[in-house]
Amino acid sequence: MSEKIRRRRTVARHGQLRSPGPISQLLKIIGVALAVVLVSGVSVSAFVVSDLYGTATADAVELEGQKPVPPDIGEYEGGFDMLLVGTDSCEDDYAHLFGDRCSGDDAEGNLNDVNILLHVSEEPRRITAVSFPRDLMLPIPECTREDGSTTSAMSKQPLNSAYMDGGLNCVAKTIAEETGQDIEFAASVTFGGVIEISNAIGGVDVCLATPIKDRYTGLDMAAGTHTVMGLEALQFLRTRHGVGDGSDLGRIGNQQQYMSSLSRKLISGEVLGNVPTMLRLANTALSNLQPSQSLTNPMTIVQVALAVKDVPFEDIVFLQYPTYEDPDDVNKVVADAESAQIMWDAINANQQLQITHENTENDGVVVQEPVAPAPADGETATEEAPAPTDTAVALPDSIKGNSAAQQTCSNGNVR
Repeated sequence: MSEKIRRRRTVARHGQLRSPGPISQLLKIIGVALAVVLVSGVSVSAFVVSDLYGTATADAVELEGQKPVPPDIGEYEGGFDMLLVGTDSCEDDYAHLFGDRCSGDDAEGNLNDVNILLHVSEEPRRITAVSFPRDLMLPIPECTREDGSTTSAMSKQPLNSAYMDGGLNCVAKTIAEETGQDIEFAASVTFGGVIEISNAIGGVDVCLATPIKDRYTGLDMAAGTHTVMGLEALQFLRTRHGVGDGSDLGRIGNQQQYMSSLSRKLISGEVLGNVPTMLRLANTALSNLQPSQSLTNPMTIVQVALAVKDVPFEDIVFLQYPTYEDPDDVNKVVADAESAQIMWDAINANQQLQITHENTENDGVVVQEPVAPAPADGETATEEAPAPTDTAVALPDSIKGNSAAQQTCSNGNVR
């Protein structure tokens, strides 16, 4: 495979570096997922969804090898996969918040700095969100750009360079070839929505086991529970030096805490049961995304929402793709193929997942007590989440993560 010179040097972010790195786009990515879920949470017609989605379809991307979307997504054998990508694009209204990323030597090019593959199984429905480190070194295939031109295949490059070379299609094709998963749907989101979406949802509760004070992002939070929104939410999702060992891998754990809390907020009815909040959030999210062409039919979105809205906490699982240090570069990682195969086999077999990794001081979060659903009137609350079934698969220790039934708290440090 041929190699090419990069237009922009990708800075390693899982090592102990002084550079603050670009803003995480997780919140905006979750906004896409929110928009999918919200449209069926209350009686909102497909007409309303179609009206909201009209602003997002003009730049829809065709995924290579994409098969026609069936009338009923239940026809997808084994479930379906949705790729959620966050890019570090600079937008005029927000660029002043991002420092050198938008004004310095690192201001050229757009990187896919957050990459989450969301697998929704067949019945019984389970949701597994797998986060891929941005500094994962892997082959990037030949890709077709939006203008019809073709990129060159590369034998070993960081994952977060795929978008700069070939756009959303290239990220999807790269991850599909790495994992062997068919990716039916995809969407990418840019810088600006991080603040707007956090405001639209009314903030998300996050837990800090210890304080976070990160001079690179300006985040300064005491231990305890906080509701983050606006700029503070952006800082929380951006912080890397402020959690765990200061690595990007630790940051993924911290971001997954946000995702878990967001899932619980949605399922609780605080958002799904509030029509104005739902429509405001859906409108904000949809105006900030670039979808695949497979994700432009409002009825498909409604079907996806119906498929995921009643999944129990213990079956909403957030995992970090297993990796180990790249022997060629201590600031990069490569895939732990053996552990990854065990994970994908279990996911594709629709088996309940049991996380065996025990977090240490180097991880971005620590695990607290399980989160139980609120008790009905007259019932007594319980602190225990349902135990894994006999068919649960114990994942290798190299796979970090948690379910939405677990409360995790940021493992902060002062830097």
